[in-house]
Amino acid sequence: MSARLTEQEQRLWHAWKIAADTVRQRVAEEIKAGSGLSDQDFSIVTRLVELGDGELRQNELSVSLRWDRTRLSHQLTRMENRGLVTRSAVEGGMLVRITDEGARLVRVARPLHADAVRKHLLQRTVGIDHAALVRVLEQLALDSPPTSSR
Repeated sequence: MSARLTEQEQRLWHAWKIAADTVRQRVAEEIKAGSGLSDQDFSIVTRLVELGDGELRQNELSVSLRWDRTRLSHQLTRMENRGLVTRSAVEGGMLVRITDEGARLVRVARPLHADAVRKHLLQRTVGIDHAALVRVLEQLALDSPPTSSR
């Protein structure tokens, strides 16, 4: 294998990075403008609501987000200071709970998120087989790359 990417490989890599960054940034900007929640805030509060009925152990939250513990801890401190979540010690770790204010902002942000995803991703990929795209993206998201059959 060559030490450098071919022109086509480089084009694919840059297109992937720019598209992923652009779509995510646009969606995050619309959520922030309409609800005040940052991309990180939204990720956490929606996980708490969807996976834990409003609460999760901090380590479970870290795994579900694929964030390291330090990053999550710093973000949760910022969110605690803004009244979005609380943390309490429980046997074997910390329990993170969404507050009433955090839950209120989730209700505000969810339709903003849905509209932004439709506008910046789904409407811009009309004509593309979304089921095939999902399969490709899920394959890319796997922790270990597929083994070569060579």
